[in-house]
Amino acid sequence: MKILFIEWASFGNADIKNAFTEEGHQVVCFPFSNKDARRDAEIESALTMKLRESGPDAVFSFNYFPLVSNVCKREDLPYISWVYDSPYVMLYSYTAINPCNTIYVFDRALCQEFNGAGIKTVHYLPMAANTQRLDALGSPDPVYDVSFVGSLYNESHNFYDRMENLSEYARGYLEGLMQAQMHVQGYNFIQESLSPVMEELYRALPMDPNPDGVETREYLYAQYVINRKLTGLERLRLLTAVTQKHTMDLFTLDPAFSLPNLRNHGTADYYAEMPLVFKKSRINLNISLRSIKSGMPLRAFDIMGSGGFLLSNYQEDFFENFTPGIDFVYYESEEDLLQKINYYLNHEDERIAIAKNGHDQVAAAHTYRDRVREMLSGL
Repeated sequence: MKILFIEWASFGNADIKNAFTEEGHQVVCFPFSNKDARRDAEIESALTMKLRESGPDAVFSFNYFPLVSNVCKREDLPYISWVYDSPYVMLYSYTAINPCNTIYVFDRALCQEFNGAGIKTVHYLPMAANTQRLDALGSPDPVYDVSFVGSLYNESHNFYDRMENLSEYARGYLEGLMQAQMHVQGYNFIQESLSPVMEELYRALPMDPNPDGVETREYLYAQYVINRKLTGLERLRLLTAVTQKHTMDLFTLDPAFSLPNLRNHGTADYYAEMPLVFKKSRINLNISLRSIKSGMPLRAFDIMGSGGFLLSNYQEDFFENFTPGIDFVYYESEEDLLQKINYYLNHEDERIAIAKNGHDQVAAAHTYRDRVREMLSGL
């Protein structure tokens, strides 16, 4: 089968192309730089020409692009997309119902939301790891006790802090809402709770749904403003708590962030450096972005696929794919997190066994080749 790969600066490009090739398929690439464009006559024309010249059997992209879907619909070609970002507003484009689409999301609860609304083009597919590539990087000895790789959401795209004109009531309401949500794992009530302050939110930071979308303002403010701020606050709180007890190594976008007992290494390259961090860490934390309803973030697969020990917050989808206490460990609160860090730092044999089990489970059923077979089986 020939696959036209919509290539942009996404994670996993090399891994998915390698998986297609190893499964016996031919990959033809189409560079896609303006991934925010929903309509662009020049790109549509170039893509149409590429499709007609190369004659693929299907088109694939990480994340979903309405522009690509519309071209595939006109050219009568299957379009497969695998969404790993959350939130991802383009999923709410009316083009999602195009019959050419097979859209995979890594969050089962989100998939059920779409299916419940009658949209059958959306399917559940967890993320993956290329264990063959990761294993080839070797097994260095641990040098970090506790590590976290990820954003602190304190960078320029923090929309919440731009809302300077909120009333005392509205700001207090939002801060109380975030504090309440921070104590609840497994269910996010932010979006359904914003109606009392929606008018003030809009005045302070105008955000409107896209003309071709069915997303609501509540969705935009909950997912792109409040949940990002909430995640930043939660990560700061948990990192602060951990560093009061342990030395911690952080790999993040903000090189200036500091805490006592924290070593900030700045960013880690996805392919060359990040897997080595996971391998060199006795404990790797996953603190999921709060807009993810039930799904396992890509970070979790990268950690386990690298052979690292994963200590994650509660996410429901873990439990249908992995066994807690066997393949990974999860925490339910700040106190529980600290207790489990102490326990597994002092029980090396258990920690190493769990890390190996997690790696072996990913290698057995959650590789990019497994996902390619599943995605193409329905064509």
